[in-house]
Amino acid sequence: METLRHLSSFRSKPRPIILAAGFFDGVHIGHQEVIRRATDEAARTGGESWVLTFDVHPLKALGKNAPSLLTCNKHKLILLRRYGVHGCILLPFTAEFADTSPEDFLADLLDNMPSLKGIMVGENWHFGRGGAGDARFLVGETASRGVEVEVVDPVRHAGDVVSSTRIRSAVTNGDLDGPATMLGRPFSVLGTVSHGRELGRKLGYPTANLVCGNEALPPMGIYAVYAVTERDVFRGVLSFGTRPTLGDGSEDPVLELHILDLNRNLYDKDIEVFFIEKLRDEKRFDSVDELVDNIERDVEKAGEILAGKKLEDWLYTHCFGVL
Repeated sequence: METLRHLSSFRSKPRPIILAAGFFDGVHIGHQEVIRRATDEAARTGGESWVLTFDVHPLKALGKNAPSLLTCNKHKLILLRRYGVHGCILLPFTAEFADTSPEDFLADLLDNMPSLKGIMVGENWHFGRGGAGDARFLVGETASRGVEVEVVDPVRHAGDVVSSTRIRSAVTNGDLDGPATMLGRPFSVLGTVSHGRELGRKLGYPTANLVCGNEALPPMGIYAVYAVTERDVFRGVLSFGTRPTLGDGSEDPVLELHILDLNRNLYDKDIEVFFIEKLRDEKRFDSVDELVDNIERDVEKAGEILAGKKLEDWLYTHCFGVL
């Protein structure tokens, strides 16, 4: 999948371009429907499907209180690639860009994309200064330019519209089942393995310390997870917390991943971790031996849970099927 940061890169593209436009935090099933409409139309017209999105949340660029994101840019691009788009336009969102009127933004889009034939948006998508541009504006301003705009109805779950806000709230409150349904996959984070204190290895359970790009995370605790690397799916246990038994509990929370039945150097590799079920809360034990006993039970319980889920084949298809 190609990633571009400037609209001018499209001036020389001869094939019809179909855009799916939005911020797409989390790439949930509502977002996926917008993207699917774009890929279907691109296939029908012999064109290319592209996602138009921004590199930071607009509120953050304006110095306002922005929500914690479900997906960092790197994670979002990985997810978009899985849904079969030809590429993503990751536009830099700055305070100056935010002051662009809807008319000027659309004119810039149309001037730089002479082969643009369609734009797919959700009904709540807004753009331009103060969010004044919306789907109705798009329809009215593009009809004479040969660009068809399709406004995709929202997707609902349990009677309410699926949204990044709703998923974020559920995740941070410890609900994993609801987000899994609304995302169309278990909630996941993307992290890069870094060097840690190797405390897990000394206890007989080596862990990979993950530097995570996600801002929205489940509550601290111990979780049964699946870990996806460049080419493999593994079962694992994830500890998210301050390691109170091995320290004074004052350090910042860390993500430590123990992969079952694997002893391999994973330093500097990206790993996507899918949260399946919480095993227990983090707690301080009276001794290291008691901690090790509980880790052993965590590993055994996680193995039983994950064996029952049988998600490996689905994850292989979902994560690698369109690469």
